[in-house]
Amino acid sequence: MIALSPRRTKCNWGTVSFASTLYLGPILDLLIAKVPRNWQPEIRLGLQEALVNAAKHGNQLDPSKPVVVQYAILASSCTWIITDSGKGFIPDCSCYQPDGEEDPYRFLPSDETAEGGRGLCILYQIFDHVDWNEQGTQLKLTKNWN
Repeated sequence: MIALSPRRTKCNWGTVSFASTLYLGPILDLLIAKVPRNWQPEIRLGLQEALVNAAKHGNQLDPSKPVVVQYAILASSCTWIITDSGKGFIPDCSCYQPDGEEDPYRFLPSDETAEGGRGLCILYQIFDHVDWNEQGTQLKLTKNWN
């Protein structure tokens, strides 16, 4: 089940919550509907990674534990705040840029996190700001258009 907040605030914030699942197509469609078209594929990939992490790793795919997404889409940026009901997560910021790499947007997981850290590196590549709360149960992602 997907629940939408019935009202918008002054800052154009909306809220969507859903039972922990990996069936995310309709939720992603909703969350990127007002994102500029040229940014949609990239943002969709990043949000999918973040939502999978919240549902799978945070909530252990327990359908009784919701994932809640607050979002605001403005003229020059967008912010998503994703909250799960899990035990929390301390990010291991071990993404690195290979020596001599010219592309400032190319980051790879270190050898220790090659399997589990790939998604975090995707988030850092796509979004301009990636921040967790102290408990590690809430992720804030921001993308600037300009």
